[in-house]
Amino acid sequence: MDYRKPNLRKNPSREACEGIIKRILMTEILEKGKNEHFRTAADFMSYFESLYPASDALTKQVQRAVKALNMPKDDAGYFIPNKTTEQLAAENDLRDLFEKADASVVSLENCEPLFLQADSSLTSYLMHVIAASPLFAGKYLTMHAASNGIIFYTKNVPQLEILLKSLIVR
Repeated sequence: MDYRKPNLRKNPSREACEGIIKRILMTEILEKGKNEHFRTAADFMSYFESLYPASDALTKQVQRAVKALNMPKDDAGYFIPNKTTEQLAAENDLRDLFEKADASVVSLENCEPLFLQADSSLTSYLMHVIAASPLFAGKYLTMHAASNGIIFYTKNVPQLEILLKSLIVR
């Protein structure tokens, strides 16, 4: 006869709790797009209590795991599992910088390139003068220095080409 005690479920280690918490949060994000349920360690307890006997030790272990994970929270107070506090701070700094710069995303899908061949030693100065010139305002979306000239991206190649050719004296 086997006189050993029956195999009772013990509380998980803090590391095991951390892994379970991460899986719960990642599942929440995959299903709903973001965490809209978990703000505190107490929010995880119903899940842990379904697997382990409810006890103060289990509650403390889950609290320790949440604290050890050191997850940042969003504006509504929900945990963000896939970022560190430092990553969230860097994103917020970048967001603030984009706002100050009045940044926006513009597709170049409808633009065509136009190349202005010019002496490479003067490319930077030419770009500065073109960017400051009201004559070129609205004629191109962006320009980039290239070896032997400048590449423009524009929605109206013929108009920019005529303007550039009218300024080139040969």
